[in-house]
Amino acid sequence: MISFENRTALITGASSGIGEGFAETLAAQGSNVILVARSKGKLEGLASRITTSHKIAAEVVVADLSEAGAPDMVFARVQKLGRHVDILINNAGFGSHGPFHSLPIDKVQDMISLNVLALARLTHLFLTGMVERREGIIVNVASTAAFQPVPYMAVYGASKAFVLSFSEALWAEYRSQGIRVLALCPGATQTGFFKVAGENAAMGSKRTVESVVESAIRALTRGKSFVVDGRLNYLMTQSIRLAPRGVVARSAARIMAPAPATQIPR
Repeated sequence: MISFENRTALITGASSGIGEGFAETLAAQGSNVILVARSKGKLEGLASRITTSHKIAAEVVVADLSEAGAPDMVFARVQKLGRHVDILINNAGFGSHGPFHSLPIDKVQDMISLNVLALARLTHLFLTGMVERREGIIVNVASTAAFQPVPYMAVYGASKAFVLSFSEALWAEYRSQGIRVLALCPGATQTGFFKVAGENAAMGSKRTVESVVESAIRALTRGKSFVVDGRLNYLMTQSIRLAPRGVVARSAARIMAPAPATQIPR
């Protein structure tokens, strides 16, 4: 079993959705939290609520992690607070839905910066201390999109494939040093993600934030390298591995094509 009491958790994308769910759950189990996101008002509201409810300490760090230098600024702020991070939840990320050529290239670049570069840099910055203390937890939020190419969400899917592979590699590297690394792979979830990506980007029914966080906590306790939230989502991701890659990509293209339906070559 893992005790979260009197630990410090840094959570990115904490102002809503899965990040907020982690903040609530970890605070309820006795963790102090450092909440990172762009929205100062939402972060302060969450911090006030959980400190009152759970009698823990909550710090707010306002940052746009897609900007160069933001991860280092967050790390410096944590150092200034005199805290060491026991639990790192790399949750911040976003996706866009549509033909790749039609997406603004600046938005594509921001997606890569946030979903890949910021996640890797924050992991690097905070992992060093975990190695020195020979304990720590890192949860990197990937997606069921990590298991196959995702036409019309090509960059998002590729970024989450990076997160899954990166996390599994670190799990194998550091498991003997007392550090747990988990790739959390939710499917469609009841969050604000689809307000940005578009509702057409959702595949299947949406699961709750609570179920996603519970899946992560359970997987951490069992020492797993990755977890897919939901039995149907898990079966889907594993069955894909048995099919030819071209078939998988063409099938995904038909499912993910924006409305009105785009003609996909067979």
